[in-house]
Amino acid sequence: MTFYTFARGVVKVVLTPLYRIETIGLENFPKDGGVLLCANHIDNLDPPVVGLTAPRPVSFMAKAELFSAPILKTLLPHIRAFPVKRGLSDREALRSGLRLLKEGNVLGLFPEGTRSKTGELGKGLSGAGFFALRSNAHVVPCAIIGPYKPFRKLKVVYGKPISMSELREQKVNAEQATQAIMDQIKLLIEQNK
Repeated sequence: MTFYTFARGVVKVVLTPLYRIETIGLENFPKDGGVLLCANHIDNLDPPVVGLTAPRPVSFMAKAELFSAPILKTLLPHIRAFPVKRGLSDREALRSGLRLLKEGNVLGLFPEGTRSKTGELGKGLSGAGFFALRSNAHVVPCAIIGPYKPFRKLKVVYGKPISMSELREQKVNAEQATQAIMDQIKLLIEQNK
């Protein structure tokens, strides 16, 4: 058993009953190949919640500052997280993300880049569009529908993969591709409130 599997099991035992987590749309999640998993960001618990509900292991980009905290710098690599320097183009993080997708792994992103203070869906950053256009990965939208309140239901909804082929033909830029992803996340939120 890997540390990731162990950690996922522990998190699942604690969070699933506490937040009465309901997972919808797992049939939409590709069983193999690279997957770019894009979710809205409403709480610090979003990464573990997505990690425990997704049917495959997920690697997340995490802000570089977290990797300087004593316990986290040891823990984060074991749960498949890798650092990204926020606010600037971090070429190493982009390369790492593309490599994960090319190797057939799942890369989890929160396109908004930071938690929403209001719970409303914010504007997505171009990173999600970059990965979607530069890889042949399946792009899966995910909606986390809160609130994170003990014993109140929390929904995690996985949508059908978004086809990027039309967008590539239209020669859209990364920002436009991100917007297409955000539109699908918004739709999932509206349909499952």
